[in-house]
Amino acid sequence: MAWVWDLFHIITNSQVADRTPFTDLVKLVETTVRLEYKRSPNRPIYLLGESIGGCLALAVAARNPDIDLVLILANPATSFGRSQVQLLTSLLDALPVTHFPALPNILSLSAGDPLRVVFDNAVKGLPLLDAARETIGDFTTFASSLLVLADILPKETFLWKLKMLKSASAYADSRLYAIKAQTLILCSGKDQLLPSQQEGERLRQLLPNCELRKFDDNGHFLFLEGSLDLVTIIKGTSYYRRGKYHDYASDFIPPSRDEANKIIESYSLFNFITSPVMLSTLEDGKIVKGLAGIPSEGPVLLVGNHMLLALDTVSLLSQMYTEQDIIVRGMAHPLMFRRRKRGRLPEVSSFDWLRVMGIFPVTATNLFKLFSSKSHVLLFPGGVREAFHRKGEEYKLFWPEQSEFVRIAARFGAKIIPFGSVGEDDLGQVVIDYDDLVKIPYLRSEIENLTNEAVQLRAGVGGEVENQQVYPPGILPKVPGRFYYYFGKPIETDGRKQELKDKDKSQELYLEVKTEVERCIAYLKEKRESDPYRSILTRSLYQATHAPTSDIPTFEI
Repeated sequence: MAWVWDLFHIITNSQVADRTPFTDLVKLVETTVRLEYKRSPNRPIYLLGESIGGCLALAVAARNPDIDLVLILANPATSFGRSQVQLLTSLLDALPVTHFPALPNILSLSAGDPLRVVFDNAVKGLPLLDAARETIGDFTTFASSLLVLADILPKETFLWKLKMLKSASAYADSRLYAIKAQTLILCSGKDQLLPSQQEGERLRQLLPNCELRKFDDNGHFLFLEGSLDLVTIIKGTSYYRRGKYHDYASDFIPPSRDEANKIIESYSLFNFITSPVMLSTLEDGKIVKGLAGIPSEGPVLLVGNHMLLALDTVSLLSQMYTEQDIIVRGMAHPLMFRRRKRGRLPEVSSFDWLRVMGIFPVTATNLFKLFSSKSHVLLFPGGVREAFHRKGEEYKLFWPEQSEFVRIAARFGAKIIPFGSVGEDDLGQVVIDYDDLVKIPYLRSEIENLTNEAVQLRAGVGGEVENQQVYPPGILPKVPGRFYYYFGKPIETDGRKQELKDKDKSQELYLEVKTEVERCIAYLKEKRESDPYRSILTRSLYQATHAPTSDIPTFEI
């Protein structure tokens, strides 16, 4: 595994009388980093820094641009000069030693407007100390972390720490131009010491290889809060790697049981509303309720249609995990990983949970690697065109004319399982689509801007699948119905590697898969008409008269 250095504890665990300058701390860490680099020159070195530790990590990265560093910074203190905390230095200088026990109260003034009141009063002519004393009396809740600091640090030591924080911020901020390291910034929305979210946005603009994740309900000491799981964050941002670049096959760490359960639980309302029905086909052709027909051993390729806005993905990944304990690696559009430019599309962080569950950018190389690792892979050949379909195009396939996956599957003997999914038209109906919106010049321009934010796929392939406009469809909601998935009989490619090298044979199998997907869709559309629990109303009544977790019946197979 890559090596990690926690820079926060270099600062917080130092002795009270320690007066090591910031530049010496930089050299200390730099020496260790260079030793580690000499020992393992082809592996990245992770520097984890919180607050002033973030300044330390940035400083080391600026001085060592040729070393492969990954910086993970929580509320970096590079914003110290623009914070309210830096005003405390002057305040503490004026504070007599006998009043230093009131430090926790004074420090708590950094929680927003009260500190501004103190200094506004001082500007108006009131003595600074009198203004502080008057405001101190209004506080009843104090930050526990600051209480601890006041108990263990003498006034001189605390003043020195603040001055070092100032010098660390200035040192790191003046060298941002030299940083080439991959950087992940974690910033809190309720940081009452530093303007961390604004600083995160600033650093994202200045650093060349930087991503940002916001935690709106957390405070300054992010790593001390139990709600944060750093490992999950690293997985979700694809920042874990053992080589120069992240490999979506070999660097993937499957979600822990706890991680997967938390993700699935966060979508429990959606799964309750859609109450997905899963059908699969055994080797003898028998259709059964559940996923018993899905092979437990890979490589397996699941190929199907996309419903509107890719709503099918949540239920499919959840059910595969809960029923079969299978992590399905979904091939996903690049817009879930990177953007050509920032704009109005949802932040890339919106898809972190999917990355934890194993999605990866759709490329032939990634598919090759995942088949070689015997993974279960999920593919929607219709991609964006099906997910953003027009009015009246529900369940219509928009696949490329030529095979894109058959020969790769055959090379590894992967089982291909065609499947169909229906139910989007029971949640809502598209009443305003792309063709309607582009008639309005302003909206046409907005759609072009949205589409240009995303990395484009299949340019030049021809046909409808090339049209990958990203637009917000107008949807008329309905009383929710139900989602249905039907997995057909697995198609064997093992032993057909030579046969399927022939383009005609490969195309023939490709069309067979497409036809089978269309048959699965037609089967579900017909059978759901006889489902007495298709509506959420009848399902709710059933659950009210049975156990809340009871399995809701469906149509006869």
